[in-house]
Amino acid sequence: MTQMYGAEVFAADRPLGMIAPVGHVLSVGGGGSRVLLDRSAMAAIADDRDPVAAAAGQLGSQLKMRVGGTWLIASVRSVTLEDAAGTLVSAEIDFLGEGDEERLTGKIFGFRRGVTRHPMPGAEVYPVTTAELHQIYAADERPHIQIGTVYPTAGIRAALHIDALLGKHFALVGSTGTGKSTAAALILHRICDLAPQGHVVMIDPHGEYAAAFRGNGAIYDVNNLQMPYWLMNFEEHCEVFLTTSGSARQMDADILAKCLLAAKAKSRLGQDIGKLTVDAPIPYLLSDLTQIIAAEMGKLDRASDTAPYLRLKAKIDEMKSDPRYGFMFSGMLVADTMAGFLARIFRMNGDGKPISIVDVSGVPSDITAVVVAVLSRMTFDYAIWSRNEPQRPILLVCEEAHRYIPAHESATAVGRVLGRIAKEGRKYGVALGLVTQRPSDLAEGVLSQCGTIISMRLNNDRDQAFVKAAMPEGARGFLDAIPALRNRECIICGEGVSIPVRVVFDPLEESRRPASADPLFSRLWQDAGGEEEILERTIKRWRAQGR
Repeated sequence: MTQMYGAEVFAADRPLGMIAPVGHVLSVGGGGSRVLLDRSAMAAIADDRDPVAAAAGQLGSQLKMRVGGTWLIASVRSVTLEDAAGTLVSAEIDFLGEGDEERLTGKIFGFRRGVTRHPMPGAEVYPVTTAELHQIYAADERPHIQIGTVYPTAGIRAALHIDALLGKHFALVGSTGTGKSTAAALILHRICDLAPQGHVVMIDPHGEYAAAFRGNGAIYDVNNLQMPYWLMNFEEHCEVFLTTSGSARQMDADILAKCLLAAKAKSRLGQDIGKLTVDAPIPYLLSDLTQIIAAEMGKLDRASDTAPYLRLKAKIDEMKSDPRYGFMFSGMLVADTMAGFLARIFRMNGDGKPISIVDVSGVPSDITAVVVAVLSRMTFDYAIWSRNEPQRPILLVCEEAHRYIPAHESATAVGRVLGRIAKEGRKYGVALGLVTQRPSDLAEGVLSQCGTIISMRLNNDRDQAFVKAAMPEGARGFLDAIPALRNRECIICGEGVSIPVRVVFDPLEESRRPASADPLFSRLWQDAGGEEEILERTIKRWRAQGR
């Protein structure tokens, strides 16, 4: 016979003020167990005016079991009715961690992740109270940021441990329309408020975040980015200047390497370096490069062999003359501005503006990936070459990350460098933040390198499965709620939180929100007039290729 629990059972054996047990353990596994819960016992504690305890047995709620002098905390993953009368339910639970027991009250303190001892079948199961949840979710003395409220409570604050969040990378995923951009802005604002002398670089592909960080960040776009072309390494030069494929591409690459090395050697800085390579960020003139290509072409015996040289020279001349590429290939960018560029982008002495928003929405689509590759690689290379200097860790946040680290395409320069940062960045003080609406389109293994995953609602089955596979086993009960999350809600798992948690994000002030609001068709389609002027201005910008 199944033992039944009432509200007053074992009252004499309980510490003062402790709520009665609501069930017992049926079976125990390595990462969780199965428990039997008495609905009448759970109904009895609903009158204690503790909403957390009253929610015991619901999906995602917490239960506790005593093991010696410690409390084992678990999360409810699934619930099944066990009898026709509806009085008993069984629940699959996942172990989250354990805390010490206060002898007088039986309450939990000193919560820590992980399980050292498991309960025995028959052990009593108790609900967790609001006061105990405060202990479990407390951010303790570690530096942290508060981003919202623990669901379903009203006052328990959700905190992210900043060193663990950034030290082991993080990912923010969610379908379009769930509030993902606002959540990213909220987290970055909290980080900037905590560390006004920090170093954060955000790649913004849609121009959304400039509106959110005008007060505490530096905004860069094609009008003021001024990124010198000679900062590209050889692989990035090939992506920009080579137009062929197969064996012809290899031939063009060999010619470019030889001529590029000669152009760099011709510059004053190149002459001062004994062992010069094609990857060294040495200023050189594009006109020198085209002259060297022409000179090499003049040495050929047969005119039929000139095609690769002509292709290269034509492409370089095209990039020089096209005003769309002026932010990168302007003749004004030949001076040695590397230190100034890095200082601006990495916010070295940022004067209380710790974040750079690099808006690449105005960059021509054929070189957008190269621009992101250069910025990402410069971040990583700076961290490597400055290892013997006082450390200045950098956070690189990449919005629409699936564009640059795709799963089903051959690796590009940007995919390789972001993949390397994901694997090795933390060793050198580079943190990576990935924001994406299609996590299943990310390259395999990149999401699993993120120590903290913040998942908002995902509508696609493939995306849900991909995120669940990257999250720890103990979070399974929370992960099942991903399709049912409301806007501004998320599940957070990993190193940045004490245990997996469902969070309602704080509202963000209007002036700090990104410009990502959906158009209100019902209202905007009521407006009329001025269409001719709108078309005239739009066509003028369109033809001038300037925003």
